[in-house]
Amino acid sequence: MPPVLTVKNAHKRFGQTQALAGAQLALDEGERLALLGPNGAGKTTLVRAIAGRVKLHQGDITLLGEALNGSAAAQRVRHRLGIVPQDIALYPLLTARENLSAFGSLHGLSGSDLKERTKWALQWTGLADRARESIKGFSGGMKRRLNIACGILHEPEVILLDEPTVGVDPQSRQRIWEMVDELCRRGASVLLTTHQLDEAQQVCDRIVIIDHGKDIAAGTFHELLRDTIGAQRRVTIELETAPPEALVQRGYQAGDKNTLLCTTDDVATELPARLNEIKAAGGAVRDVHVQAPSLQAVFIHLTGRELRE
Repeated sequence: MPPVLTVKNAHKRFGQTQALAGAQLALDEGERLALLGPNGAGKTTLVRAIAGRVKLHQGDITLLGEALNGSAAAQRVRHRLGIVPQDIALYPLLTARENLSAFGSLHGLSGSDLKERTKWALQWTGLADRARESIKGFSGGMKRRLNIACGILHEPEVILLDEPTVGVDPQSRQRIWEMVDELCRRGASVLLTTHQLDEAQQVCDRIVIIDHGKDIAAGTFHELLRDTIGAQRRVTIELETAPPEALVQRGYQAGDKNTLLCTTDDVATELPARLNEIKAAGGAVRDVHVQAPSLQAVFIHLTGRELRE
């Protein structure tokens, strides 16, 4: 199946600032694709271009087989796109039900369809028992869930989620990912931006990393690992006393507080041999911690450690 969304050779400049410099991505049907990058990398500009809020100077965007070039066909196909912004875009003096009704109407829903979709959304977000309350008293997590519901009430086939879990507690974060799972089970394809790299690693099928306006890496987490830092595990071994000097000379690295550091390609076969070697050298092991390589490590490897403002 062809991708439901493609971006090719996207360029956009704001004055002297080159926001996009050839960025590309493809979102497959039913996929959850994370769009990652440092501050100022071009993520927001790219999402706004897909949403039709920014016009590219160069490049092509195709949504569900239609080129988004400003034609009448492009305007029609954009109704099959759901957009959930990072900023809460709700009416604070309206109730949860009234907000859903208002946004549903803007998306072309009416009558029994609007009522049924509103009822479903209140259940889906866990807000059915708060439906008649003004949202100004809602918690951040409740507003965030309602914000998502208002953007997808019309059952879009492709959904843009911009930082969907920013500023929410762990319980609300878990509920939001359960909501996203349900959307995908119902056939939606999701492109999301997030700075929560652990979440992107856990919940997304593939990852695209952009920097300085262009894509610099794309693939599954394991593909990114293979192509960058590798899949070695970092092992921290805590001893009862200071590490024997003989071990440091055999390739172990002495860490803080009576610890030894090493790496391993195969925990099951190499780690027992390491522990036996330490015991034979007179070391008494108190604890062992194995750290798997993370998406954060890949991200830092690709984009650097300097702060971006």
